[in-house]
Amino acid sequence: MKDYKRYLITSALPYANGPVHLGHLAGVYVPADIYVRYLRQRGRDVLFICGSDEHGVPITIKARKEGITPQDVVDRYHTLNKKAFADFGITFDIYSRTSNKVHHQTASEFFETLYDKGEFIEKTSKQYYDTEAKQFLADRYITGTCPKCHKEGAYGDQCEACGTSLNATDLINPKSALSGSVPELRDTLHWFLPLDKYEPWLKQWILEENKHWKSNVYGQCKSWIDAGLQPRAVSRDLDWGIPIPKRIKGSDGKVLYVWFDAPIGYISATKELTPDWEKYWKSDDTRLIHFIGKDNIVFHCIIFPAMLKAEGSYILPENIPANEFLNLEGDKISTSRNWAVWLHEYLEDFPGKQDVLRYVLCANAPEAKDNDFTWKDFQARNNNELVAILGNFVNRALVLTQKNCNGKVPAPGALNDFDKQTIAEMPKIKDQIESSLENFRLREALKFAMDFARLGNKYLADTEPWKLIKTVPERVNTILNISLQITANLSAIIESFLPDTAAKIRKMLNIDAITWENAYKTDNLKAGHQLGEPALLFDKIEDSQIEFQVEKLQKTKTANQALCAPVEPQKPNISFDDFSKMDIRVGTILAAEKVAKTQKLVKLTIDTGIDKRTVVSGIAEYYEPEKIIGQQVCILVNLEPRKIKGIDSQGMILMAEDANGKLCFAAPIDKTGNGSGVK
Repeated sequence: MKDYKRYLITSALPYANGPVHLGHLAGVYVPADIYVRYLRQRGRDVLFICGSDEHGVPITIKARKEGITPQDVVDRYHTLNKKAFADFGITFDIYSRTSNKVHHQTASEFFETLYDKGEFIEKTSKQYYDTEAKQFLADRYITGTCPKCHKEGAYGDQCEACGTSLNATDLINPKSALSGSVPELRDTLHWFLPLDKYEPWLKQWILEENKHWKSNVYGQCKSWIDAGLQPRAVSRDLDWGIPIPKRIKGSDGKVLYVWFDAPIGYISATKELTPDWEKYWKSDDTRLIHFIGKDNIVFHCIIFPAMLKAEGSYILPENIPANEFLNLEGDKISTSRNWAVWLHEYLEDFPGKQDVLRYVLCANAPEAKDNDFTWKDFQARNNNELVAILGNFVNRALVLTQKNCNGKVPAPGALNDFDKQTIAEMPKIKDQIESSLENFRLREALKFAMDFARLGNKYLADTEPWKLIKTVPERVNTILNISLQITANLSAIIESFLPDTAAKIRKMLNIDAITWENAYKTDNLKAGHQLGEPALLFDKIEDSQIEFQVEKLQKTKTANQALCAPVEPQKPNISFDDFSKMDIRVGTILAAEKVAKTQKLVKLTIDTGIDKRTVVSGIAEYYEPEKIIGQQVCILVNLEPRKIKGIDSQGMILMAEDANGKLCFAAPIDKTGNGSGVK
């Protein structure tokens, strides 16, 4: 391998329309952080770059649904995710955002450079336009029937029912998600990056020069290239994003496509971090590595390199060790279905257990194929590996030394053959870990790191110093010295994988960090050195903790099933006159109490704007009376009164009921005056 002077490590910019979940961590951020920590241990000059990807249609959709601005959305999730990463110990040198001024300027300049060099194709094409909303529609704002599986509700870019990638014009009976109207095709001007122009170069660069890339990455790239590359639009009609420079004719109402501006975020974040940014992006002795998930392979291996090649002054990535997907309890992680374990919630439910999650996610990393996270496996790996192997060895070595040597490192005596064999294994294991990390086989590297702890456990189990204390004390000193040297080396060996645990070991040993180069020696601890107090590195995770997490997921699954359950068929039509006889008003609940000797009934006092009246409603299973006081409701006020459990009920509040019988209030989104009519 080339001898690089510096390393530039990027991890995919998480999209700022939701929190970070375990799939993101396993695929991108834990592997990147492990590798960066390893490089720093070796004294490398390294920058670790990340930030929020804050443009694009999904953010505008979320903002529209919530009745807030796109900026409100990205501000919320940038703050949440930045804190979650920091709390989890991911060691970014900078966590920037693509809404920053420096990014807008950098991306605009990048576009202008390619425009001025004549790298773009300017082309007019037909796209759907919403005449009521008076705007062109992004693919996600168009829905219709999938031409392949014929399911309704397919988006203009993909059918989520069958997974087929689509063009908006493929949809049958397309409708605007903004107004519900039928959109019309209109001409619109855009700029395209001619990927086909770079196809011969990409074939040589990827398929010939980068055969060392991971097989899943290389295979996906080959598939794309073999299918033939096509020009790709770098602009779109949208009001949220980086505007196309005004000096360019036809730029009004157009922004950079998010796929074009997001990877430039790596460059702008580096600019923001250091005035020496160019030596990291434009020097051949810098090694650029992108950590990403498999959904980003084409963008980082084909499109972004083509952009950099077209610009002409930037280095290209030397490796892109993309991982596959992590599933959750046998099902694909889905943000929209809330089928995920969110990082910020994990940190609340398992305080102080960042390293446990790092360990499990690395041990199960989806490096070559999709893998699965289960809470039972999480518990088993903690209890059977971290507690029983790593924690057990370190605790035994420290406690035995405290009891028999007053907490001081004993001087070793003569070594026997078993001592020498054990010591000889340490540099071998260290070399195996190093080779695995350098080649991005992190699961394998973690296994070897645990072999270091297994080596110590086996050494103590086979030598049994507790049996020799009274008869051969000098032999005990030798055994404990070697065990403590293994422990000291172990603190360096596991540093990149389990940084909090490594720090705890160093505290118990009363030492500073040991360099990677010295993480096999038997003189890192000098005889007579005073150790700190022993403490447990890990504790067992109880069944009740796991059951709570499984139940939480089961509730999510039940809720999703209810949303997807078939609805009741439509009732027979009624006339408008029949409907107009119903007097439905907005009211506010003033008081609420359970009806005695019933499970479902609640007695409500409601201000209808006409009067204050009593209504009995069967909502006690879903709402606690004291928590719904002040809730606005829709109430049918001219329903004939009836006596329920001896109480005169004067009306009926309107509730939505799903297929499982769960009830929720049908009420105005915005607060309105009591007595307002529902039309």
